[in-house]
Amino acid sequence: MRRDAPVILEFNKVDFAYGPVQVLEGASFHIHDGEFVALVGPNGAGKSTILKLILALESPNKGSIRLFNSSAQAGREKIGYVPQHISYDPAFPISVEEVVRIGRISPLSRRYSAEDRQAVDRALETMDLQDLAKRPYRALSGGQRRRVLVARALSANPKMLILDEPTSNMDAESEQRLFSALGLLKGETTILIVTHDTGFVSSLTDRALCVGEYGPLKRGRKVVQHEVVAVNGDSLKVLHNTTLSHDCGYLKGLTNG
Repeated sequence: MRRDAPVILEFNKVDFAYGPVQVLEGASFHIHDGEFVALVGPNGAGKSTILKLILALESPNKGSIRLFNSSAQAGREKIGYVPQHISYDPAFPISVEEVVRIGRISPLSRRYSAEDRQAVDRALETMDLQDLAKRPYRALSGGQRRRVLVARALSANPKMLILDEPTSNMDAESEQRLFSALGLLKGETTILIVTHDTGFVSSLTDRALCVGEYGPLKRGRKVVQHEVVAVNGDSLKVLHNTTLSHDCGYLKGLTNG
């Protein structure tokens, strides 16, 4: 990630509450173009709320959100989102390739073009799914299905890719293939992952955004930014706090420096 890369996502002193329950208070952070960032924190910390705000499914009570130098609503179409869970009818006869093609559907009615074909092929190749392209989606393992959903998001050529708990219930082989694919995308596509997996943080990410209760009031959660810094090559990585003097105790697999 270039230090002079433009900021494409910025939260500025964002407050958000569900009724009387304050979830976020003064949350501020930013993500640069081409950066690989992990959003971490315990269950119930507010990670899902942050995703909803980025995707314009909710609006802040206070503060502002800028996405691609515009509002979250206007910038949403440039995001490829891979949810943690997706419901589908297992009886529906759809192939892996057809699932990925869904990512090319446009609001404008048009035929499936050569450009669409190339984008789908490229996404299948990136996620190492070429050999499964004609296989029924229902016949895949949970980890394989997750990789298909990532390919579907990539087929739209998003400026930013958001993955919610990408390794949840994933077998070791699929996890390794996902690691490899995201490693290839690093630097080319801005990536934000919500994860409990410290392996992702130590291996791939440039920074970690830690959601937690900081300060004496603890009415709502703030977001603290940490650089993931390599020491002695990649043999040791530490968290370097870039905003407040708080650690990120949730990431016990890394050292706070």
